[in-house]
Amino acid sequence: MKGLMAVFWKELSDHFSSLRFIILSILVYLAGVAAIYVAAENIRADVTATTRFIFLRLFILSGENIPFSFPFFLSLFIPIIGIALGFDAINSERTSGNLSRLLSQPLYRDSVINGKFLAGLVTLSILVLSIVTLVAGMGLRMIGIPPTAEEVLRLFVFVFISIVYGGFWLSLAVLFSVLFNRTATSALASVAVWLFMFLFVGMIATFVANAIVPIDYNSTVGTLARHDEIYRSINRISPSTLYGESVQVLLMPELSNPSSTLMLISIYTAGMMPTPLSLGQSLVVVWPQVTSLIALTALCFAASYIKFMREEIRST
Repeated sequence: MKGLMAVFWKELSDHFSSLRFIILSILVYLAGVAAIYVAAENIRADVTATTRFIFLRLFILSGENIPFSFPFFLSLFIPIIGIALGFDAINSERTSGNLSRLLSQPLYRDSVINGKFLAGLVTLSILVLSIVTLVAGMGLRMIGIPPTAEEVLRLFVFVFISIVYGGFWLSLAVLFSVLFNRTATSALASVAVWLFMFLFVGMIATFVANAIVPIDYNSTVGTLARHDEIYRSINRISPSTLYGESVQVLLMPELSNPSSTLMLISIYTAGMMPTPLSLGQSLVVVWPQVTSLIALTALCFAASYIKFMREEIRST
């Protein structure tokens, strides 16, 4: 435990003092503040006395100038931060020769990889919590309406899911750092997986769904439902989709299941306001997505842990 904490504090200090972390943090803060500013302006324009969950709408609304919501920015930047924190966790130490010298000390091998992963996860957690707190405080000041207790709890769950989502990309980057000797190779492999999951899985899902269940303007409701089911089943391979569906249900209590972007827009614009779900009901809906993200994170870290514990490390 003593060796684990020594590695943890050393890595945590390195993360917060690194230039790449500072740059990424500034980009995340600027994107989040811009998204919340646009959402607050839109809320001012259309809030009525009967509007519910006004504070949560800060995190889901977008505007014409910035057509993306705050969760979309997080789904874009969190993987980049996770990859930046983990892609050189092991191979940089191996290449420089510090790993063999480190393990020559009275330090267990598993303390090294556990300490590095824990430091990256804590750094990511602090960043996510701070940006959500910052934009929530800014939104509160702009709209002047405090959140209810349920809205605060939903935001805490939102932060937890965001941390789990970032933990997957961190564990994936650590895995590639163990598998590849060069930091550039592990970074490119991590970014390639992120781009494939973020951009191409949806295209593949659309292609497969159209091939299995073709649709047109004359398609029946059953055909459309079958097509959408196939599309969503394939698209859920991507962690970004799992994260997006979880966030939608948590920040929009009116949703009884993960819905498309079109449905998200129509709920607040067409006057279709179903009975909101309680927090417990929303958690039941998103539980499969959250457990899938946790399982993927555990799987990637377990693979990197086993590989690191079994590999031969020679002094250079």
